[in-house]
Amino acid sequence: MADAETSRGKALLSAMMSHLIWGTLPLYLLLVKEVPVLEFVAWRTVFALLFCIALLGRRQRFSEFRACLADPRTMRTLALSSVMIAINWIAYVWAIQANHVYAASLGYYILPLNMMLLGLVFLGESLSRLQWIAVGLAALGVATLAAGALTTLWVSLLLASSFAVYGLLRKKVNAGPVVGLTIEALILLPIAAVYLVWAEICGEGLAFGRDALETFAIMLGGVLTAMPLLLFATAARALPYTLVGFLQFASPTIVFILGLTVFGEDLNHAQLACFIAIWASVALFSWDVWRKSRRAKVVPAAG
Repeated sequence: MADAETSRGKALLSAMMSHLIWGTLPLYLLLVKEVPVLEFVAWRTVFALLFCIALLGRRQRFSEFRACLADPRTMRTLALSSVMIAINWIAYVWAIQANHVYAASLGYYILPLNMMLLGLVFLGESLSRLQWIAVGLAALGVATLAAGALTTLWVSLLLASSFAVYGLLRKKVNAGPVVGLTIEALILLPIAAVYLVWAEICGEGLAFGRDALETFAIMLGGVLTAMPLLLFATAARALPYTLVGFLQFASPTIVFILGLTVFGEDLNHAQLACFIAIWASVALFSWDVWRKSRRAKVVPAAG
């Protein structure tokens, strides 16, 4: 019992740490705002792969890595998940660079609803009555916000759907977090390399190397890409997907606040109503989870 609780606690901590990094990522993206989106995503792939290979060596996971490469089913799943995460990266970086911070925030507000739906449909998970009410409140808030952001709603839906599918695939695939992300980056590497070569020879040249701070920021993208994905994969494999989905509300709330403060976007009444509804639902869901966890500890002790 203690081991299980420790494992669950570590998984919850991993989930919250991943959301903290993702939530503050727009601040980092200010450093690379002049880098073309596709070039930046390509470099993210390259440096994330280098970081993951270093982790493989440190954790001595090369045997697991080779086993996954030899398993056709695992490779098919990771090929699909690599496509999903690449789409998500491109859409997110574009949204931030185009000053659609609220659209990015909305996408990750919609994401938990998608994740919980997938958990219910594909993983046979369930929600309590209070949790359904919390989901309803969140859906109402998202619907209110979506009604006032129709022109960029496609970006929000693309972000939400791509990462929801990615998370489901990573939960079901027979590969650990580090090994899985290494293979995903390896799958994307040829596409990234071809684009970088094309941009250097046939395009306007690469941003990498033209400025020391910008180049360092591009290289840092590998770590900032890999770390939250590794933390998220750890949480997704250990926790119910519906719970992982609900915790996902943390990062868009941080992005939402940054859009209001740092990026100076105007806050309209629909956005304020969404913010209030989301946090009410988070409080209700969290209280129900806490209440159940306390009940689960008390019942065995009484027996």
